[in-house]
Amino acid sequence: MTESNITLTLLHTNDLHSHFEEVSRIASYIAEVRASQPKDRIILLDCGDFLDRVRLETEGTLGASNRAVLESIGYDAVLLGNNEGLSYTPEELDELFQGMPIPVVCANMVLKETGKSPSWMIPTLTIERSGIRIGLIGLTAPFNDYYELLGWNAFDPLETMRKEVKRLRNEVDVLIVLSHLGLRQDERIAATVEGIDLILGGHTHHLLEVPLIIGQTALCAAGKFGNHIGHLELAFDSERKLIKISGGAIPTDDFPSHPELDTLIADYRLQAKRKMDKQVASLAEPLEWLPDSESPLSTLLACAVRRKTEAEIGIVNAGQLLQGLQSGVVTEELIHAICPSPINLCVMKLQGCQIVQALEESLLPEFHELVIRGFGFRGQVLGTLCLDGMEITIDLSAAPYHRIKHAKINGISLDENRVYSVGTLDMFAFGVGYVGLKEGYDIRYFLPEFIRDVLSEALNQEEWVEDCRRPRIHIQSK
Repeated sequence: MTESNITLTLLHTNDLHSHFEEVSRIASYIAEVRASQPKDRIILLDCGDFLDRVRLETEGTLGASNRAVLESIGYDAVLLGNNEGLSYTPEELDELFQGMPIPVVCANMVLKETGKSPSWMIPTLTIERSGIRIGLIGLTAPFNDYYELLGWNAFDPLETMRKEVKRLRNEVDVLIVLSHLGLRQDERIAATVEGIDLILGGHTHHLLEVPLIIGQTALCAAGKFGNHIGHLELAFDSERKLIKISGGAIPTDDFPSHPELDTLIADYRLQAKRKMDKQVASLAEPLEWLPDSESPLSTLLACAVRRKTEAEIGIVNAGQLLQGLQSGVVTEELIHAICPSPINLCVMKLQGCQIVQALEESLLPEFHELVIRGFGFRGQVLGTLCLDGMEITIDLSAAPYHRIKHAKINGISLDENRVYSVGTLDMFAFGVGYVGLKEGYDIRYFLPEFIRDVLSEALNQEEWVEDCRRPRIHIQSK
């Protein structure tokens, strides 16, 4: 028998992205809530993207720092977000999650080789608090173009949801979806799938300060980067029926940090620095970098991308880098610091006219000064486009979109109607940044290497390093 009017406290986070300072404040708040209530009345859940390889602690420990933080705080379950699933191979995830006491819940992902979930992941989970049975179903964004290359099969979340709801609904008192699908998909699920009481959302970094009610389903989300934490009260009657969901997302700005967690994170930071103090190259001369014009380091990256993808042309945006390199030893930590984005390579087909359009755009401040967030990009501004395998002559005094006066692809004049193979970065395939690159097709992605991996390799190619100082963009004199 359950007593009358039981109320459970549900705390939830999403899209923390290794923002450890904010997570420390969240840990303090969770500790305060736990101190004020019985343990059997509290649930703590995360909806994915709790790690981000932009952080030194995460990169240098292959995510072990993030696992330690989750365990230290004491989550009841976490969802696999795309930052977890796409940042590491299944083998690396095996090493990261094997033996973790916190269940990783995700219903629409299985390994291609076995057709089953890995040993550390389960599709659904039922937990009990004060006699209330709580069912959890995890769903993550199905980026199959990537996941298949990494060894996963990701299924349609809506179809998966219907099957799991049908199977689980009669076995639990409250059914909660952990979603890393984004707000629009959450709204669609709430409107079309009956039997779901609550969707805790993430992925699109949306903040719902109070629950959004669609039909009989409440939608909640805590924004991004640990700037908020979700705090909900779930009220049940004596028949274990859910009668009310109240609360919402609370700002974390004024919470104190958690000293023990800060110490834990500092220890992992030291571990990461020691591991990444490894030489990857040595430069006889500096490699300069500029965000708004051609520079040797960005050109070297374009060269590395072209050669890795075996394309006719290499095109990258200078904003993928944050600074140049001085002469001397280059370490893993330094490469990570100047190129933190977990961006992958791809090769696509583009018409000559589309390539020219993108390059014209890159000469305009409204493009190369554009601030971008998400899509794997962890730089500051988009930056101008830099090239390899192609040379252009420009007249900066001409009107916008009429500044490229001549273009050659590997020594032959560009044909605007011809289709070329272009090695570039996956964020452009998502339609981010330069309009001219959005039209690429027959796209093939290269995983698991990040652009910093191919840059590290390129720094050891003396011919490439020497050649990257040669201009590909020539300014026409008056």
